[in-house]
Amino acid sequence: MARPILRSQPGADRFPPILQMQYVSSRASYPTFLSVQDTLLLHAQWALRGLVDSFRWDIVIRLVGSDPEIRANVLKSILLNSISLLSIYVFDVLLHPLAKDQPQKWLHRNVGWFYQILWLLPVVGASLYLNASWCTLIAKRTYTLQHGRYSAYPGPSTANPPNAYIAFLNSMANSAYRGVMIITSVVLSFALSYIPVVGSAAEFVFLCWVDAYYCFEFIWIARGLSLTRRVRHLEERWTYYFVFGLPAATMCMWGSTLANAALFALFYPGYIIMAMHARPVPYDPYNPLPPASQSGQGAQQSVLHPSPYVPIRLPIFRPVIFINDCVVRVLSLGTRRPGEGWGGPRPRAWNENADSVEEGEGEDIPLRPVGGIRIREQAGDRKSD
Repeated sequence: MARPILRSQPGADRFPPILQMQYVSSRASYPTFLSVQDTLLLHAQWALRGLVDSFRWDIVIRLVGSDPEIRANVLKSILLNSISLLSIYVFDVLLHPLAKDQPQKWLHRNVGWFYQILWLLPVVGASLYLNASWCTLIAKRTYTLQHGRYSAYPGPSTANPPNAYIAFLNSMANSAYRGVMIITSVVLSFALSYIPVVGSAAEFVFLCWVDAYYCFEFIWIARGLSLTRRVRHLEERWTYYFVFGLPAATMCMWGSTLANAALFALFYPGYIIMAMHARPVPYDPYNPLPPASQSGQGAQQSVLHPSPYVPIRLPIFRPVIFINDCVVRVLSLGTRRPGEGWGGPRPRAWNENADSVEEGEGEDIPLRPVGGIRIREQAGDRKSD
């Protein structure tokens, strides 16, 4: 008995392919993950990249030697921080032992207080204030030389430039929130040091990320990243930024608190310049392999996510942001109505900064399509369109 021959209906090929029924395996749309070994190897490569970028002193020397404006601000910073560091060590090495050896004499017993109040604190305070101004000028000039212009725009959602009053409120909100964040980070690092057994190691690890954050903060601000997006950017590239901040944190862990702060301020302009020329990796934490390494693979494997056993994002600054939000809410009680600023509309910068990091503020990072589904990641959560 001959098998019947199945023929297509006349005119069936006239329908477009999209209207014809297609059978696609559901496995084609399932995410593909790298192995644990490959993911750890990628993290090792990112760590090496962060270590190399944190020792590019050749870039600092070349830029300081070629640009008079950067050179002038760097020399002023070095001079003032050297005076601060020398003053601190004079107290720690000479005056403090002298006061301890002569406890019965009133002058020797109180010479430390006089020295700190009349000389040390004013010098350190002036150093911190002037360093902030000089480092801002260094960062702006470095960014201008590298990218052609300095553009600290408020964000992609701003259609029209704000008026002077709103801009002033935005500046106040940003400055106040940044100051609270610095104080919160310092207090949290001290709190970590009191944890039994692992306190010193936890403080050191946290300071590595804090130092890296403040080295890259200027370029993030210049590119218009809000606080939410800055924190998210660091937390998704935690390996690179940990190793980038490792040399600075190691250098500033052996003296007193003031000495460590003055030593970090001494090298801070150099790390700002290195951060301006650095290229943090990976570019896309949710598809970390470079395109060259994916050649020859099928379209279904164009997106290779890291192993689920290795975290993509670490909540490093979640305690800092939580404490900041609490402080901002307490400070804002009685000064404004809900949704309003001081006697007027609530500043956009306040809205951006006071919101929780996990609320999804910030830009989306589009990934390549997988099986007809475009996966995008927003604030650490993957969503499907």
